[in-house]
Amino acid sequence: MLTTALKVIKKIEEHGYEAYIVGGYVRDHLMGLDSNDVDICTNAKPKELIKIFEGAILPAEDYGSVTIYIKNNRFEITTFRREISYNDYRRPVEIEYIDDLKEDIMRRDFTINTICMDKNKKIIDYLNARQDLANHLIKPVGDANYKFSQDVLRILRAIRFATKLDFSLSDEIIDGINKNKHLLKKISYERKREELDKIFTSPNAKRGIDLLIELGLDKELELNNLKNVTNTESLIGIWAIIDPEENTYRFTNNEKELIKSVKEVLPLNNLDPYNLYKYGLYVNSIAGAIKNIPKKDITRSYNNLVIHSRKDLAISIPEILNCLSIEKGPFIKTIYDELEKEVLYKRLKNNRKALLNYCVVNFTSEIL
Repeated sequence: MLTTALKVIKKIEEHGYEAYIVGGYVRDHLMGLDSNDVDICTNAKPKELIKIFEGAILPAEDYGSVTIYIKNNRFEITTFRREISYNDYRRPVEIEYIDDLKEDIMRRDFTINTICMDKNKKIIDYLNARQDLANHLIKPVGDANYKFSQDVLRILRAIRFATKLDFSLSDEIIDGINKNKHLLKKISYERKREELDKIFTSPNAKRGIDLLIELGLDKELELNNLKNVTNTESLIGIWAIIDPEENTYRFTNNEKELIKSVKEVLPLNNLDPYNLYKYGLYVNSIAGAIKNIPKKDITRSYNNLVIHSRKDLAISIPEILNCLSIEKGPFIKTIYDELEKEVLYKRLKNNRKALLNYCVVNFTSEIL
């Protein structure tokens, strides 16, 4: 990906402009981390970039960026700019194109995201950000209070980077967070959840959760049960604890169903055969993670079930209807539910003769 990115830079320069790789890719490169997210900055304006790169995409909301795809690699190319005013504590509504790289990086959030690389892989570091990398420190570009008041989601980005990289927050960052955290209420739950999901899915998620609590962000973000999260293996498991009624943050229908199932199974025995069968391995594993039950124990118990679905029963609906001389109706579900439980608890063998005999003995009188 780096090789392709450098070719992009050279192509821009062939048309008389400057271009550099900037931000996360350079940061991760210097730390020896893998990264597939390459951002390029340039003094070429979007309309000029569209002429240089056939098929370049100009977003509907023009913040001075175009997107290009080369060999299945995505590159976002942004024109050097000055951000004059912000709207809704989130996005710039007025920008001015400029020609100076140093001025462009001053609009960025944290020093560790300002390091650039030119076409010869030479590192350009105006703010001595490599020292901040060495010190494992998240520092603001300029005044933290001003930066957070411009774009309050930068607060969660600071937590995300501290979580991902296991860095500390500078005193300026902490002070800026404390002065602006109340503004998080101005941001949509959808936007906030995007950042929170990145924190919660980090391998170091517990660090992020601790920071959110320490800085009082759990209250500002209405994460009322965040202190009850002790296991971070499952994102849905975390949200099932934080927002069990799905009333605050936006969830897909599938996520709502999962959270509902996890809530139902949490009070139950996750190693119980019928609970494993009814709710499945995935939901029980999430609930088990919340309760610190080893996943291998739940998986082993699930794999040892006599049946894993209704089709595994050694009897069909027509056979049940025939042996009981009844028409198909709601009662068949009651029969199936009981057969499943008896087989799962190994009180009844899963063979046709035993199942038919059980039906005759236990359901004939109820039908009559």
